[in-house]
Amino acid sequence: MAAGFMNSLGAGRVEVLSAGSAPKDSINPIAVQAMQEVGIDISNNVPKVLTPEAVQESDAVITMGCGDACPFYPGKRYEDWVLDDPAGQGIESVRVIRDDIKKRVEQLLSELLS
Repeated sequence: MAAGFMNSLGAGRVEVLSAGSAPKDSINPIAVQAMQEVGIDISNNVPKVLTPEAVQESDAVITMGCGDACPFYPGKRYEDWVLDDPAGQGIESVRVIRDDIKKRVEQLLSELLS
């Protein structure tokens, strides 16, 4: 969801990579539905493993609870966003998570692009 918002709100001004330390086999269908409600299609996204190379090439690394499993390189901007996991939750709960992510993405974009 964060990458979907970053791509949409960033409007080509930032390059976005979404990956995880232990990604699932597919995108959560409830997250897909919640994003479709706000006009963002993430249904074609495929979960990917976060590689050390991807972290090295990034200016900002946003983690969501991966702890020591995520590669760390000095000099990179890191933020750990503490969020509820949408897995196994209904659409009402996922909407709350989605809206929280949107606010965080808007704040991050304002900082990166200022």
